[in-house]
Amino acid sequence: MKLKTGQLVGIAALLLLLAGIGFLGGRFLVYLTMRVMILGIFALGYNLLLGRTGLLSFGHGAFYAAGAYGLGFFTQHLSSHPLLGLVAGVGVAMILALIIGFFCVRHTEIYFAMLTLAFGMMVFSLIWNAREITGGDDGLVGIVREPISLFGWFGIPINGDTHFYFLVLAVFVLSAWAVHRIRISPFGLSLAGIRENSNRAEFAGLSVKNYRLAVFVISGAFAGLAGALETLLEGNARPFMAHWSHSAEPILVSLLGGLPTFTGPLLGSVFFVAMREVIQRFTENWMLWFGVVLLIVIMGFRGGVVGVLQRLFGGSRAGH
Repeated sequence: MKLKTGQLVGIAALLLLLAGIGFLGGRFLVYLTMRVMILGIFALGYNLLLGRTGLLSFGHGAFYAAGAYGLGFFTQHLSSHPLLGLVAGVGVAMILALIIGFFCVRHTEIYFAMLTLAFGMMVFSLIWNAREITGGDDGLVGIVREPISLFGWFGIPINGDTHFYFLVLAVFVLSAWAVHRIRISPFGLSLAGIRENSNRAEFAGLSVKNYRLAVFVISGAFAGLAGALETLLEGNARPFMAHWSHSAEPILVSLLGGLPTFTGPLLGSVFFVAMREVIQRFTENWMLWFGVVLLIVIMGFRGGVVGVLQRLFGGSRAGH
């Protein structure tokens, strides 16, 4: 599936904008953009499960926290190499997703959602109460961003936000490319078929449970990657990363941007972080006002932000 000229121009412009922010943006803008990209990775992976497969999970914060704590433990006890820490965080998240997914994918709809919520809160409770291991409500603190060494010859410093920004940007671009390839692959098209009619997909010879388990693990891997990146950004891992309220963020982002589209989670991440920053300057009850905005978008603008843009610009299919 080849990209159109307009899509290639849009991607190039976006990459130039993101690179320009890294070189020319102020400290707060650089930090905020990194938060958007990390949330974008989380939402892109999650939307493979919800938007592509039609499975609603309330427990993805558990995999986000698994990536965060996996990197934290690896950095503190084995190696401080940031890239190895990211791999370790993703690995821990995938293992946890495989275990939880094995039990959850046997069910669908509300039963699947409630099971993921139960497992997610179990992970949150475990992290909160295992103080001697996880630090309890204090979390893991003092995680330092060491230089990225290549074969032990020289190191690329990422201790400053400006340097670290380009690592986040590189991971974000690779993640977006990987999710896009998954969506248009035979595997991704099979997931869409399962979403539309799982019984017909079963009759066609697809192992629906195995496909659901596979996408559940893949989605958990992206959540773990986002959690590991946030741990490097903030220098700590917190138990509330696993809380159900954090699991709701990619759901809200996907609904805001456009549930069935590829670009929906990306645009939704921008609007989510921007609205939160603006509303929090006026009130602490930012979730209340965000809920009002979300209701307006869902009820008044079919397809979220992407749907509105498609109708404004002649029904382009760029978001798919």
